[in-house]
Amino acid sequence: MENCRALNRRLMVAVNLMDGFYYSWARRSGVSGHTLALLYALDDGQPHSQKQLSEEYLIPKTTLNTVVKACQEAGYLTLEVMPGQPRERRLCLTAAGMAYAREVLEDLYAAENAAMGETIERFGPAFVDAAAFFFARFQAAIDASLSEKPEKEDTEPV
Repeated sequence: MENCRALNRRLMVAVNLMDGFYYSWARRSGVSGHTLALLYALDDGQPHSQKQLSEEYLIPKTTLNTVVKACQEAGYLTLEVMPGQPRERRLCLTAAGMAYAREVLEDLYAAENAAMGETIERFGPAFVDAAAFFFARFQAAIDASLSEKPEKEDTEPV
């Protein structure tokens, strides 16, 4: 198990560094990390609800709502009723929003593609499948562990 522990630490550091790279990119691009995540998510051309984005990108609902309102006021996105789900709204980039997303994301995508290309050359496309598998198994193990324990009051020192 010690080898697993060391590997888990290396992976955690790598994931934290990667998260930091996106945060740094956002700051250098003049947007918040949450705005970057919103633009990144919506730039795939697929319909997304605020609830879905909050869950997938781990953005608190109130924070996401603030970012959505700011982008809406800037003319970057619209909210549309989702078919069959009258309480959910689909977020859609406007033409101005698509142009803005491209401006913010273009060089980021190039950096991602360069890094992924080298990684796939070295480890093959199974690298992504292995990471997704690990994260899914980790989430299942965490969920199982948490369901067995009562929630504790926050005892972290101030």
